[in-house]
Formats: sequence, structure tokens, C-alpha cells
Amino acid sequence: MALLETKDLGITFGGLRAVGDFNIKIEEQQLMGLIGPNGAGKTTVFNLLTGVYLPTEGIINLDGENIVGKKPYEIVQKGISRTFQNIRLFKDLSVIDNVKMAFHHKMKYSIGAGIFRLPSYWKEEKEIHEKALELLKLFDMDQAAYLTAKNLPYGQQRKLEIARALAADPKLLLLDEPAAGMNPNETKELMETIHFIRDKFKIAILLIEHDMSLVMGICEKIVVIDYGMIIATGTPEEIKKNKKVIGAYLGE
Repeated sequence: MALLETKDLGITFGGLRAVGDFNIKIEEQQLMGLIGPNGAGKTTVFNLLTGVYLPTEGIINLDGENIVGKKPYEIVQKGISRTFQNIRLFKDLSVIDNVKMAFHHKMKYSIGAGIFRLPSYWKEEKEIHEKALELLKLFDMDQAAYLTAKNLPYGQQRKLEIARALAADPKLLLLDEPAAGMNPNETKELMETIHFIRDKFKIAILLIEHDMSLVMGICEKIVVIDYGMIIATGTPEEIKKNKKVIGAYLGE
């Protein structure tokens, strides 16, 4: 059974079909790319998978369970987390507090324990703090743990958003244009980071990206969409030679 499978997934906005007949399978620990021209519907697909949008047709199976209709926080609990095209950090909080936020759905102490600062509160908060710090160390960001998030360089803000997504302990990580705004050196480092994440955490990754060198360099399989429809699926080598893909990007 695939980790994630969509069947005839689609959504219509006011009579406009933004995504239709979207069928993919993502296996455990697979690294897949989702590409297409601007406005093709890539981020809309992410919003469908994470419960931001409710599909008007089709199903989404995660580990064999249909998750259509579940709230975004419920889908995070089921095992899908994401980053965003435009960085969405808690910019006025510290780096480590941004990561700790992602552990909220695993916190077990009661409201009363939190209000009155009972031993169960302090015990769990200490454990979460240590886990967040360990995660930052993996990204070489532990030295910046107590800096305000908005004061980080752009590349590190991207890393922090990925670290926060990983703190939710996902089975599938969705990365929406993680290399946007990065220089070539930062992009190269990001490629290494994505490979490291997949191998270290044993998770699947679905990646939206316009940087073709990054996509072709790390993805095992690529899905191409245009006008909300899949026009090609294959390995990087197959996609490079696909006439429909070339036409979608460069014009027939």
C-alpha cells in the first residue's frame, strides 16, 4: 500500500476547475517532485492534501485512510506537515519557540497543570525543549536558538520552517518552493539538507520547486501538471525529454 494515494482528486472554484483528475501515489521514503508553470495548480494540490481546501471530488488516502474532510490540525496529527511558499514563521518569537510550537498536539499535561505550573507541566516542557534543541542541532542552528526568528538570514529562516515542520513528526513532508529566493550556494546546501532529512527521519517528501537543477538533482520521480491536470509522470530523465512538458514550459 502506498503511503499516500489520491484518486480523481479535484476542486472547482466558482465554476473554474483549478485541479482535476489528480492521481498520484507516494511510497514510504520516496522523494517526489511536483512541477509545472506558474498558475498550474501546484500549491492548490498542497492545500487539498493538508485540508486547507475541501475537494469537490475525489479522495485522499493516507496509510489507507481517507482524510478528506479532516481539519488541517487533524491531518498534521495523521502525519502530513508542510512548509509554505512564503515563509510563515512566528517572527517575533525565538527560533526554539518556533520549533516548540509544532509539538503542541503531543502535549499531555492538562490546562490546570499549565496554569498552576504543576510538576507534570515542567517535566513535559523540559522534554519538549530538549527535543527542539536536538532538532536545531541537526540543522546547525542550535547556536541561534534564542535569537528572534525575524533576525535570521533568509536561508536560515527557510531551514527553521523545515525544522518546525519536522517537529510535528510527519510521515510525509510537503515542501512548497523551499529554494525560492536562495542563491546557488544556499540551493546546493538545501539539496543536501533535503536528502539528509529523508534519510535521517525515514519520511517521504513531496516537493514543489521551480529550480529545475534542484528538482532534477534530488527527485526520484516527478509529476508535471498544467492547468490543474497531470500531463506527465516519470523519472527526471523521462521528464526532460517529454514533449508535453517542454510545450507547457516553452510553448509548442
